[in-house]
Amino acid sequence: MSEICNELHLLFNDLERIQFPFDENKIPLNGIYVLFEVGEKAHGEDRIVRIGTHTGANQLRSRLRQHFVKENKDRSIFRKNIGRALLHGKGDTFLSQWELDLTSRENKEKYGHMVDLEKQASIEKAVTNHIQSQLSFVVFQVYSKEERLSLESKMISTVSLCKECKQSINWLGLSSPKTKIRESGLWLVNELYKEPLTKYDLEKLKKLCITVIQ
Repeated sequence: MSEICNELHLLFNDLERIQFPFDENKIPLNGIYVLFEVGEKAHGEDRIVRIGTHTGANQLRSRLRQHFVKENKDRSIFRKNIGRALLHGKGDTFLSQWELDLTSRENKEKYGHMVDLEKQASIEKAVTNHIQSQLSFVVFQVYSKEERLSLESKMISTVSLCKECKQSINWLGLSSPKTKIRESGLWLVNELYKEPLTKYDLEKLKKLCITVIQ
């Protein structure tokens, strides 16, 4: 996996890097995003710390807004995991409230009174600050939902199986209560250690990224 993972890092580190605040016109409607975090290195390049996509048609821009802009951890598992690490690292008991999902009306009625909304808003702002200041990303276009999900899964597995991709001792994810995040070095708990990219898949990725490089 190290050879293909090395090529993945070279490929994505060569793409146009996008940081907050970003121009949505540079982001395709359908595709895959690859996140990097300040201070994280692998294969002599910036280390991949998360790979993601979307299921609904034309929703890539919306998905990235949910991560970078909209302060609602129940709409972004990435935001939720950043908050978990911030809270768990400080031994903050608010973590139990952070875990509550208030998306549905039923859950709002059931759990809303249990949540310190002022504290939650302050954690949301801390999450936003970390993501906007420490994370950057690249994107490439993939029209088909089936192809997006397949490539996303294989890319995640490739990076998680790579023995050369190691998180730094200062990586925030090491404070996560989620074992899979701490051990994988990725802000992910799904699609880890499964079927990796083949060399054929890698060549397909390179072709998909040609227009981005140009």
